Amino acid sequence: MPTPIRIDIDDLRLRAELNDTACARAVAARLPIETHPDTWGEEFYFDIGLTHPEEAGAATEVEIGEIGYWPPGRALAIFFGRTPASSGDKPVAASAVNRIGRVLDDATVLRRHLGARLIRIEQAAD
Repeated sequence: MPTPIRIDIDDLRLRAELNDTACARAVAARLPIETHPDTWGEEFYFDIGLTHPEEAGAATEVEIGEIGYWPPGRALAIFFGRTPASSGDKPVAASAVNRIGRVLDDATVLRRHLGARLIRIEQAAD
């Protein structure tokens, strides 16, 4: 069963969900998370202090709106467009990420929030 979450950045609130995988459950257990996001192209990422291995199904090519856990950086990543590794319009992670969730709303609106100073992710009521 997916875990409903919400992502707040500046004045924007997005609905999202975490999958029912070991990594996604470990991330959900760390919520709420409030931190300064770094950017890599049209990707927000930030260390969440979680050490978790790469899971089966981890990938570098992801979809716009996917949420991933990047094991080398102990980081959560939210993909909303092209990254420096992209050759087309789809995001490409620096290295394989565990695909742990997705933004339910239009993730491309995050482009207007590049340079944001604070992001908050927390569990949401259904």
